[in-house]
Amino acid sequence: MYAAYFGLNENPFSITPDPRYLFLSGQHTEALAHLLYGVTESGGFIQLTGEVGTGKTTLIRSLLEKLPDSVDAALIINPRVTIAEFLRSICRELHIPCTPEQSPQELIDVLNTHLLEAHARGRRVVLIIDEAQALSSEVLEQVRLLTNLETSRQKLLQIILVGQPELRVLLARQDLRQLAQRITGRYHLEPLSPKETRAYVHHRLNVAGAMAPIFTASGLRMVRRVTQGIPRLINIICDRALLGAFTRELRQVDAGLVRHAAHEVLNNAPPGGNRGALTWLGACAVILLSAITVLAATGHLMGFAPRESTPAVAPAAPPAGPATAPHPPVVTALSWLANPADPSDTDTAFRTLFSLWGAHYTPGDTGSGCLEAEQAGLRCLYRKGTWNNLRNFDRPAIITLTDARGTRHQVVVTRMGVSSATLRAGTASMRFPLSELDPLWYGDYLLLWRPNPNAPDPLQPGMVGTAVAWLRTQLARLQHTPDSGSTLYDASLVAAVKRFQAEQHLTVDGIAGEETLIHLNTALHVPGTPTLTASDN
Repeated sequence: MYAAYFGLNENPFSITPDPRYLFLSGQHTEALAHLLYGVTESGGFIQLTGEVGTGKTTLIRSLLEKLPDSVDAALIINPRVTIAEFLRSICRELHIPCTPEQSPQELIDVLNTHLLEAHARGRRVVLIIDEAQALSSEVLEQVRLLTNLETSRQKLLQIILVGQPELRVLLARQDLRQLAQRITGRYHLEPLSPKETRAYVHHRLNVAGAMAPIFTASGLRMVRRVTQGIPRLINIICDRALLGAFTRELRQVDAGLVRHAAHEVLNNAPPGGNRGALTWLGACAVILLSAITVLAATGHLMGFAPRESTPAVAPAAPPAGPATAPHPPVVTALSWLANPADPSDTDTAFRTLFSLWGAHYTPGDTGSGCLEAEQAGLRCLYRKGTWNNLRNFDRPAIITLTDARGTRHQVVVTRMGVSSATLRAGTASMRFPLSELDPLWYGDYLLLWRPNPNAPDPLQPGMVGTAVAWLRTQLARLQHTPDSGSTLYDASLVAAVKRFQAEQHLTVDGIAGEETLIHLNTALHVPGTPTLTASDN
């Protein structure tokens, strides 16, 4: 609608991932180089993550255009499928004949044959999975197994996993550690800086045919302020701002138009241009009220002094009371998360969680927080549930909170009460009502626990060994029953485990899995174990 008015050939801010509009900032250039390099290498996984709208899909589209002619690519954009549907999608992308009646194993055999033939012709095959954070555990395991398709010298399939930051948390799970260990390259896209945001807007306008600047300097500053450098939000708000300028017959977009567009899109700020004046007046009101309070306390409001009973002798001045200070602003969960001084990224959250266990976390050492946890004698447990589930584990945990913009924040729950929780981001801790956190939390959490060296792995009926004897001894002590000393996981031990699970409100299956062992450690009061019911560290 407004393109011709501004002398543009087309809409410059369409959210369609058009590779022509790919803005190669420093980090996007590096990410694309990582992907291209990975495609030319053999086997393994490459992981590309970034917040919603940071340009991951556009980057993948650009990669597909830059692939060498000797590379065949399969792009999967709908990962919420079964294993059979997933395999059929790969076959269709690679033009491999398949039928709905074929079983997963038959589809793998067909795919393996195709990969061997492609290898014999000197061709490479790349599988790109977008929105990979939505993959089920079963499909992720199948993805890992696909890397087992190989010759005696190299892998036949290169896999690129693309997803939101939740993908990093997902791959940090203990049951997916084999997949995480095969990731040979990782890259995370951050939002654009103020300078990059200005260059991004100019770049898209130039590609669309702009011959002169359309956004003023103040307009560009406002774009960065209201979008925080998220490319998708930049596109949406700039598009709306251009439409607003067109309808008002204005040739340039200033800060007021951008602010109004942001209000329409995000509905989070008054659209008028007097916001600064209102803020100034509010500040003056606070100062005035503070002055009135102080003056009232000393009896000198509006210039009137208290009446003297004897003019010749001044009465003794009463001791001055402390001035009443204005109430500090209320800190909400959203305002706390938005404070850049309190980092809420994945690495900071892991560093905090490690410190509560007396361990040190170094980002990038292993590429996975849970792999590094294993080196420190710890294990990760990833679950999805309720506050009661988390409280029942009684362990500090990383949770993901999503704000109104869709930005995800990783923070650590360090303490829980009946109706509130203490969160830590970096070195800052705040306590919030659970009712305030409920709309921001979708139930996922990751905690650490320390396996007992006598029983480092889950135990189940039929197993024999010293770990079984240790389990029997601990349960006998807790349940005040005789300890037979048997090293066999027999019916009597199954009964003891079930009794313990029932007491702890766990699934009663008689198997000493991770959750049962965690609760057993709690019941045994293992030294050095941080809990949610203890004081914050």
